[in-house]
Amino acid sequence: MSELEVRQLRYFVAVAEELHFGRAAERLGMAQPPLSRAIRELERRLGVTLMERTTRRVTLTPAGETLLRDARTALNAVTAAARRARLAGQGEPRLRLAMKADYDGGLLPQILAAYRREAAALPVELVLGGRDGQEPALRDGRADLALLPSPFDDHGLDVEPLLTEPRLLAVAATDPLAARTGLRLADLAGRVLPDGVPADQSGIRGGLRHAIEPVVAAPPRPRDLAQIFSLVELGTIVWFPPVSIVRRHPRPDVAYLPVADLAPLELVLAWPAESRSPAVAAFVRTATAIAATIAATA
Repeated sequence: MSELEVRQLRYFVAVAEELHFGRAAERLGMAQPPLSRAIRELERRLGVTLMERTTRRVTLTPAGETLLRDARTALNAVTAAARRARLAGQGEPRLRLAMKADYDGGLLPQILAAYRREAAALPVELVLGGRDGQEPALRDGRADLALLPSPFDDHGLDVEPLLTEPRLLAVAATDPLAARTGLRLADLAGRVLPDGVPADQSGIRGGLRHAIEPVVAAPPRPRDLAQIFSLVELGTIVWFPPVSIVRRHPRPDVAYLPVADLAPLELVLAWPAESRSPAVAAFVRTATAIAATIAATA
């Protein structure tokens, strides 16, 4: 069997994600007949059936599900390789760290100060993004490593835990909940988090649980902390910030309350498993040492 082409994998992923040849062809900007022929040729080359087709639906076979997972990884790797090559040719090398603003557990200033003393250190460029943006940045080459909350899809990534810190409920100071002395997630029924998930269906100890049905008339997702705080103060949403953010951002119109069964936030470093960068290794080594020292003195 000859090796697969990137073009074939892109075609397959589009059909596998859409489960509809017409929508996949539109997404790819091509006609449907050549796309169908390409998928049949891919199956012939692999010697397996990847998709079951009927006049009404397309479903993946076990072989198709396996190829979809690995094809996404391969396409991400191709995109990342091209982006890293372009960046490497643009001048001074940098270490690009993806993170969400303020989600560093208070560790980042000390980590950066210690990292600069490492022989393999490079200038650090922060790649700031919203919630769930750090893992894609690692996979498509926009970042060399990421500082992010767990859990997330760590397939193909190496992960190093740094710290675990409690989270609190942030609610408008005028909200009746602000007067409560003890809360559980069940008490938050009807309240919505910044991402539109019902507050009582997220953050369960032992793992996150997400809403199955979309939230009706959920507010637009806020883009930064200032917007989140404004919506909390207005009573539009509630929020589960880690204690490090609570310490940095005292707000007179926001009450911070413990919730007995709210899972803590685990902050980790992640980087591509195939990375052999001395600068990445030095950053990980420095960050874990700083986190261990702070934990020992806490």
